[in-house]
Amino acid sequence: MRKPFPGAAAIAALAVLSSCSSPRPEPARTVKIRKQPFGQTRNGEPVELYTLTNSNGVETSITNYGGRVVTLKVPDRAGKFADVVLGFDSLDPYLGNSPYFGALIGRYGNRIGKARFTLDGKEYKLAANNGPNALHGGVVGFDKVLWKGEEGTGEEPSLKLTYLSKDGEEGYPGNLSVTVVYTLTDRNELRIDYEAATDQDTVLNLTNHSYFNLAGEGVGDILGHEIMINADRFTPIDSGLIPTGELKPVKGTPFDFTKSTAIGARINDRDQQIQFGKGYDHNFVLNGGGGLTLAARVVEPHSGRIMEVLTTQPGVQFYTGNFLDGSVKGKGGKAYPYRSAFCLETQHFPDSPNKPGFPSVVLKPGEKFTSTTVYRFTAQ
Repeated sequence: MRKPFPGAAAIAALAVLSSCSSPRPEPARTVKIRKQPFGQTRNGEPVELYTLTNSNGVETSITNYGGRVVTLKVPDRAGKFADVVLGFDSLDPYLGNSPYFGALIGRYGNRIGKARFTLDGKEYKLAANNGPNALHGGVVGFDKVLWKGEEGTGEEPSLKLTYLSKDGEEGYPGNLSVTVVYTLTDRNELRIDYEAATDQDTVLNLTNHSYFNLAGEGVGDILGHEIMINADRFTPIDSGLIPTGELKPVKGTPFDFTKSTAIGARINDRDQQIQFGKGYDHNFVLNGGGGLTLAARVVEPHSGRIMEVLTTQPGVQFYTGNFLDGSVKGKGGKAYPYRSAFCLETQHFPDSPNKPGFPSVVLKPGEKFTSTTVYRFTAQ
């Protein structure tokens, strides 16, 4: 049944009410992304720092020098915020020999044995910057170059970084175009989307090298953090930290984190693999595959902070800050001592170009490399 059309008196009353009511004020908008100067490279190029803030007040600052996550501030169970990544207050220490704090890593994250590999019948020699091996892309890897930064336009704050790695850079073949997008979601996630394309066959392994301490950077060690890693196997290493090629079950070893366990529970075991890594510095073969799946979950009992790591990658490097020794002074001049942070670097396996049994890291012209990693923060 159609409703009767309102009479003139009713229309007049509505008009009076409308004219008397004042418009509602627009809600204050949170600044989602802010750009500011962050110094200059040694060549005098200006460097920027981008600060992303979500609707919950979670904040991260990322510089286009090396695509580094400089700060990441998340709440504990009482709502108190702390910065949970190691790093520096200014650009200059990042320009030196810092331990890859917060950096984008490429072309090849982790190690390549004997700093060489063969592709399409040709041997490529790389810089040996980690004993006899190549580490994290070489002397000037993606962590030490200036990326082009562009603020995102979506509903959630994001930063798009692009870089063209030229043919022959650090010994790798092909012109490689790389795009990395950092997004800070309203689910308190730092999402990293990687994309790359090449004009000739090359090898590629991109990751992020943030060092985490969920109690807050510079607050004690991480041995009491409890971690679950969704992996039934890991890749054992030799004394040079190069995988042997074996996929070894974690069951019955200090590498079994299929149930949540304190990081320090077995870190000093008299196990040859532990001794080789001086603790944990190993690649774990993740269960599942294909889509975005849970790789690890870390709980810091005192603050209640929880970090979940989800990824589309087949592996994750679990590193427990075994080479930190207190000589590096971080934010506020705080020393970062032995095992004061951990890394969970999502990746393909180390030395894959020399291990035909590992998942392929070859990227060919006409193909597009894509991967996603999410660091999700909650508290309990």
